Amino acid sequence: MTMTRRNILVKGSMLTAATSIAPFAWGADPIKLGSLLDTSGNFDGYGKPMNMAADLAIDEINKAGGLLGRQVKKVAYDTQSNMALYTKYAQQITKQDKVDVVIGGILSASREAIRPLLNREKILYVYTPLYEGGVCDSNTFLVGTTPAQQAEVLVPYAMKKWGKKAYILAADYNYGQYMAKWFQRYLAENGGQAVSVDFFPLDVADFNSTIAKIQQAKPDLVISALVGGAHLSFYRQWAAAGMKAKIPMASTTLGIGNEHQVLTAEEGDGILVADNYSPELKSAANTKFLEAWGRMYPGNTKAIHELAVSHYQGIKLWAEGVKRAGSLNHDKVVAAMASGVSIEGPSGKVTIDGQTHHVTLDVHVMEMRGQQLKELQSFAQRGPKDTQAVCDLRKDPKSSIQHEIKI
Repeated sequence: MTMTRRNILVKGSMLTAATSIAPFAWGADPIKLGSLLDTSGNFDGYGKPMNMAADLAIDEINKAGGLLGRQVKKVAYDTQSNMALYTKYAQQITKQDKVDVVIGGILSASREAIRPLLNREKILYVYTPLYEGGVCDSNTFLVGTTPAQQAEVLVPYAMKKWGKKAYILAADYNYGQYMAKWFQRYLAENGGQAVSVDFFPLDVADFNSTIAKIQQAKPDLVISALVGGAHLSFYRQWAAAGMKAKIPMASTTLGIGNEHQVLTAEEGDGILVADNYSPELKSAANTKFLEAWGRMYPGNTKAIHELAVSHYQGIKLWAEGVKRAGSLNHDKVVAAMASGVSIEGPSGKVTIDGQTHHVTLDVHVMEMRGQQLKELQSFAQRGPKDTQAVCDLRKDPKSSIQHEIKI
């Protein structure tokens, strides 16, 4: 099962937008940016706009003169929402295509499938989605939000609004399992508790028995870390059962892939989220980004979501690192990025934290209303303090693990 109306939100023809990249007269070989994204399958609602964002970022870099006097060329593979293909194409993209950097992966499982291989091949890796925290890897830069940036503000905000007893729903893989623990920690820190925690495989689409269990438990709120097109069924079934008006909901994942546009207003209105980005953010940088997207993809700005913007910003941070290094040498680019590269992106200021190779950024608590994300409260320049507690790449530059943070 995949999201409905996807063909409206993401036009398939836009995936060929890389052909609009300006031609170069320079003789030097292009810099190869490797892209591994799910542009088909269950997670293409995330991957297609991320792919479009990559083409826009590369187009802007090339039109501004490229990097080191060379154009940037995307070498892309559709991983088809299949974890096995991540490993296959990661081998191909590094050993045959010999890319200079890999910027890709959506689920944490996909990141962990390719990260060790990229380390062995000494190919710089940039992972752009939000995730559960704890990766401490000198070869990897992670530019999405972590629990301490996102859930730490969402959970107490929702508790203050609705109450202290929460029912937790999460996807049954790395991200969901970790996030359920973080939710429980933030509930406890604010005097609350989880009345139950349920995990669901990514292909589960029938939640009727779960809804009955939640009705029986009578929580003050539901906190969700469900993921993907199949899990979107929960929100529809929840509303159809008349539960949306009875028990409110907060989510760290809903909205990052434009789910609020796929759901009707009746199904989504009132759900709280905490994200780094919304198209409704008022800033000169966001206005410029929306205009650029509109020029490259006329009539298709509704495809923009947080994962697309994070992907765009990840490419721009890497490009700034190359400029600062003045070289494509792996160690020089890593050092340059870790020195605190910063951009003013569509979501605001984003700065790499040299200790963890994560980022400091803004987070906004927002409410779904009329198929938009309405900002309620902003939290400026939040650092990745969850991962900072377990990772110091300045002291241990050879680290390449994911810590299981004690929660």
